[in-house]
Amino acid sequence: MGEQQQGSDGYGIRGTIRGSAPVPLSVLDLATVGKGLTAADALRTSVEIAKTAETRGYHRMWVAEHHSMPGVASSSPAVILAHLAAFTRTLRLGSGGVMLPNHAPLVIAEQFGTLEALAPGRIDLGLGRAPGTDGATAAALRRTATLHEGADEFPQQLAELTRFLDDGFPDGHAYGRIHAIPGPVQGSAEGGVQSAARPSVWLLGSSGFSAQLAGMLGLPFSFAHHFSAANTVPALALYRESFRPSAVLDRPYASIGVAALAAEDPEQARRQVLAGALSMLRLRTGRPGLVPTPEEAEAYAYSPAERDFVDSWLVNIVHGDPETVRTGLDELVARTGADELVITANAHTPEVRLRSYGLIADAYGFPKDITEETAAG
Repeated sequence: MGEQQQGSDGYGIRGTIRGSAPVPLSVLDLATVGKGLTAADALRTSVEIAKTAETRGYHRMWVAEHHSMPGVASSSPAVILAHLAAFTRTLRLGSGGVMLPNHAPLVIAEQFGTLEALAPGRIDLGLGRAPGTDGATAAALRRTATLHEGADEFPQQLAELTRFLDDGFPDGHAYGRIHAIPGPVQGSAEGGVQSAARPSVWLLGSSGFSAQLAGMLGLPFSFAHHFSAANTVPALALYRESFRPSAVLDRPYASIGVAALAAEDPEQARRQVLAGALSMLRLRTGRPGLVPTPEEAEAYAYSPAERDFVDSWLVNIVHGDPETVRTGLDELVARTGADELVITANAHTPEVRLRSYGLIADAYGFPKDITEETAAG
């Protein structure tokens, strides 16, 4: 099987299916920081992953907003995306996601308008309503003691952000004279001034709230299967049932984030994902830190409750040799009906994560260097 164009919509929502993949494959990167490594190491790895994703034919790469987590260096998605844009030419880049209640909508419109100007036609603005951190840190970000206040106002914030992106406040509105720059107010190429195009807006979620809202608004939706697997099928069903055609989409489009790690040696894959599972265990029990080494994860004295958590966490990580991972991803697409897989690899060792994306591309028969193929074509 060669390349198959899934659809073209001007928003980069439907991409090219390469090789024998059932749907387009993409990447979610958290800029994870392993024990003994630094944030600089993690961000350099993110650049290398972006280069690999572009040359091997992945559709997009997203980075996620997290705060006060030593093992995650992606606290500022817009900054990271600007850096990745400088090292790529065709790969779509975006947030998976920006936690909108942490920010003023105007600021996000300005940041992503700037990104769209830097990398025209390549920017996705994925939005979530969770804090991406603990309650105390969320309060510091939002300058409020009420954690749920921002989340409850998410639809209003989204509407405000959309109007800033479109320069769409009506005359007489309090914000009617405010413009997000770069943005539509600067005109068009025909008028002699080149304005930034609108970034592609997605809603992200791990429950039914954002799924239903995305459907009602006719927006693409991405579900966090990698940490809320039990809710995936119900949330996607709710999204599809709620969907109303819009100027963006004429039919539902849902991606899912999936944790996957491939290695030539299945035991190596198991050891690496165990390190990621221990990192998540510590995060969930209020002890966030750097991602431990595989040796530390193997030597850790798990209590029965901790062992149950780790075992249940590992069940939802597709890992093993490349063919095993391919089979697991194919089964996930068949079970969920996802239109796109956004693959994340949470492991200690940067080289292992980078290698995994290459092995998964190999398993699906992706070209060795799609950029050379494109140039030749």
